Amino acid sequence: MHDSLPAEPLSHGLKQRHLTMLGLGGVIGAGLFVGSGAGIAVAGPGIVVSYLIAGAIAMLVMRMLGEMSSAMPASGSFSVHAERALGRWAGFSVGWLYWFLLVVVLAVEATGAAKIANGWAPGVPQWAWVLIFMVVFTGANLAAVKNFGEFEFWFAALKIFAIVTFLVLGLLAVFGVLPDTSPVGLSNLTGQGGFLPAGWSGVVSGVLAVIFAFGGLEVVTIAAAESDDPARAVGRAVRSAVWRILFFYVGSMLVIVTLLPWTSMKPGQSPYVAVLDAIGIPYAGQIMNIVVFVALLSALNANLYGSSRMVFSLAERGEAPKGLLKVSGGGVPRRAVLASVAFGFISVLLNLKWPDSVFLYMLNAVGAVLLFVWALIAVSQLRLRRRIEREAPETLSLKMWAFPYLTWAALAAMAAVLVLMLFDDSARPQVLWSAGATAAVLLVAGVRELRTRRV
Repeated sequence: MHDSLPAEPLSHGLKQRHLTMLGLGGVIGAGLFVGSGAGIAVAGPGIVVSYLIAGAIAMLVMRMLGEMSSAMPASGSFSVHAERALGRWAGFSVGWLYWFLLVVVLAVEATGAAKIANGWAPGVPQWAWVLIFMVVFTGANLAAVKNFGEFEFWFAALKIFAIVTFLVLGLLAVFGVLPDTSPVGLSNLTGQGGFLPAGWSGVVSGVLAVIFAFGGLEVVTIAAAESDDPARAVGRAVRSAVWRILFFYVGSMLVIVTLLPWTSMKPGQSPYVAVLDAIGIPYAGQIMNIVVFVALLSALNANLYGSSRMVFSLAERGEAPKGLLKVSGGGVPRRAVLASVAFGFISVLLNLKWPDSVFLYMLNAVGAVLLFVWALIAVSQLRLRRRIEREAPETLSLKMWAFPYLTWAALAAMAAVLVLMLFDDSARPQVLWSAGATAAVLLVAGVRELRTRRV
């Protein structure tokens, strides 16, 4: 299985601690700190069940990815796996779709962080903040991979510290241990319409609202190729990330809906700030603003890294311009970084100039792409597991649970989410635009395949 893998020319500067924190921090973003408010507004306390369902799908995808990446680590991760499992068209399609997803989302993160910074220093215009962030992180990504690792390590550490502190304070408030608090009991979970005030349809709407917050987990399997012992490192990172993420996400949702009536939540407002305000933490809004700011910059850094490594891997396999293959003395694919940043800059400009038209279409075009990528990961794992068992069973250091049943279950769940999105007025444009973008990439992949066969 390993003999056909070319040696990675990239640096091996990432340590286990970098990967573990990347696995944890990559998924703790603004989607959790702010976006969860919209989920609570539609599902009520049932948002806990929504997060359990969405988290279970993400956990299964991570386990599949972990299995394939520990058996055959590569900087293109699931794009390489898709190519091996299904052919060049699959590797090309999933690689370019994921790259497009990252560089568009990067614009949302840069703009979001710039808005917060502009609130702190109104004298500096929003576009100037975007420029500063892009220049700083481009520099960090061009210098050495360990710089990227250190940035992510400390960003993730701050986010994890914030969530753990929130959970501790929240639990103390629930039991009435904090000053001026009394035990809240279960009234907020069972009052205001009960635990499922909008029934199971509310839980489903909650899943649609929160599932995309789990995007970003995949970057850890891309980064594993740049560690000293990729097979072992990715296994450990996946194992630790999966359980802790469920603890952070589901745990903090439980604290929020136990402490506050779900009817008091407003979409767009952070439920974390509402809880900290309610239990009397001074400057709660500003503290949370800092955490969200760090979360956005962390995601920006991770997406820049992930997109550059994905396009580099595509170039390695002849699916992107060969010029992107140039690697610096320190093992950094600088041209791939600059190509990703260049498109990221274009996305940011579109976001600043036409947020409600051109950029909205681009954002819709990547809205459901994550689910298409996850589905291809599952199909690849179904095909590759049998092949690895035949050819190199000793490389299966991390196995998918209950194979193949849970892989099929995850695929069915993803299909169900896509169908439900089609029937949801707000989510339908995302599915249709994303399907259009996917069809366009598949068409290009098909034409390339035909040309290759003719030669």
